[in-house]
Amino acid sequence: MAYQQQQHYQTQQPMPTMGMQVGGGNRNAAGKPLDSNGKREWSHGLCGCFEECGTCCYACWCPCIVHGKNKQRINHLAAKGSPDPDGGACCSGSCWGHCLLTSFLGAGWILQCINRGETRGRYGIEGGGCGDCCTSLCCHSCDLVQVSREIELEEKSFGQRY
Repeated sequence: MAYQQQQHYQTQQPMPTMGMQVGGGNRNAAGKPLDSNGKREWSHGLCGCFEECGTCCYACWCPCIVHGKNKQRINHLAAKGSPDPDGGACCSGSCWGHCLLTSFLGAGWILQCINRGETRGRYGIEGGGCGDCCTSLCCHSCDLVQVSREIELEEKSFGQRY
């Protein structure tokens, strides 16, 4: 019996480049340059929160709502690869968790810190846990708006209005 040997060739998938969209919308819709580590800066500065007046007001007076919406929107993008059609539910579990931690312990910033880190990871933004904690603790409203605006850029890249 003749034995035929088959050669198996392994091919490598091409790696995504800056203009490619992988698993969702454009995660760098503002076109920020990448550093040597493949990381970038936030699309909007921390003090740019005043440019988004409505979200800024909510973040100042009802931070739990903005946190809950941010968390739901980014989870929907990660799980479904598309924007949340509801724009993030107002009274989600994340919202209530933030509300309770803030009301009884003054520690809602901890959830914000975690969400900020997840957002940085999704969008390849430079930074670390220490910076996330300091930003969430000292500038909690601006943090919420900055995260919201970063998520919004990806949502808008789908070509739909949110």
